[in-house]
Amino acid sequence: MIEIISRATWGARPWNGTPASVPLSARTEFFVHYDGGHEITRTGYAIMRAIEAVHIGQGWSGVGYNFVIDQAGTLYEGRGWRLQGAHCPGHNVSGLSVQFAIGGDQKPSAAALATGRALYEEACRRTGRRLAQKGHRDGFATACPGKHLYAWVQAGMPSGDYKPAPNPGGSLPGGSSAAARYQVTINGLVYGYGAKGKHVTRVGEALVKAGFGKHYTSGPGPVWTDADTENYAAFQKSLGHTGKAADGVPGEASLKKLLGTLPSKVTAKPKPPFPGRDKFGPGKSNTSITLLGQQLVRKGYGKHYTSGPGPKWSDADRKNLRDFQLAHRDLAGDADGIPGPKTWQLLFS
Repeated sequence: MIEIISRATWGARPWNGTPASVPLSARTEFFVHYDGGHEITRTGYAIMRAIEAVHIGQGWSGVGYNFVIDQAGTLYEGRGWRLQGAHCPGHNVSGLSVQFAIGGDQKPSAAALATGRALYEEACRRTGRRLAQKGHRDGFATACPGKHLYAWVQAGMPSGDYKPAPNPGGSLPGGSSAAARYQVTINGLVYGYGAKGKHVTRVGEALVKAGFGKHYTSGPGPVWTDADTENYAAFQKSLGHTGKAADGVPGEASLKKLLGTLPSKVTAKPKPPFPGRDKFGPGKSNTSITLLGQQLVRKGYGKHYTSGPGPKWSDADRKNLRDFQLAHRDLAGDADGIPGPKTWQLLFS
């Protein structure tokens, strides 16, 4: 076990709206962050209070990271093990996060790295799996966690007397990337550094299948990283492309060659407008009741139906909708089994 300075001990404010709970079974990634472009001179509890003030000022519930480590190797609780973080869009549920309290060109201390490694091992022990080791930039287009910490992540997050390689992770000295970092849009879908979605994962999986996956240390997908660019560049070169045509950013011809087709963006079906409460309840019969019941079944709230659903209102509609309302904290206080605008919006989201 590792020692963690609790929120109460470092003097955290009450949550500005409690973050959602996340089961440990949902955690698959371990993200490393730093403070940004400026060196950190604060020490001790003041570090946490400063981070908290910034994050609350941004409208967040409190400190966005699950944990923070200072240069003395002290470990602080942010959102802890079981609350959703606010550190990397698209990875706040799957990813546990730790911020090292350094910035600019500061190097992490040996004590901080040792604590970081110990925290990672504890995270793996608690989740029952080896979590993917990632820097913030692996999930989002950013320089975070800086060149020193990212080199440490790429090296497998060792503890002890650590010396980074001179050119880790495909980066040039000074932290600029050797890989192309622009985006293109093909059939409504974005490709290139920072792009995100199932289509990115599909490209990565196709590259691996074709034998062009050597730059992946995790993934592939769902966020396009330098590893995707480098692997795609190798694929382009195998087709005989050179220069900009082999810079790792897809073109239509190479993408179709890799996937066999050009994926297109699927336009989401518009949500049906709320028809009004007067359409529901005893004695009512209409297509809105059928639509409601069908959506309840799709969402897994249809156990009370023995026939139907719809078009005639039944007590099964009321019971199923009440189950849905009780399962959603925002609706539980008004779980009467009759839809209002908010219930309708959540049901069809």
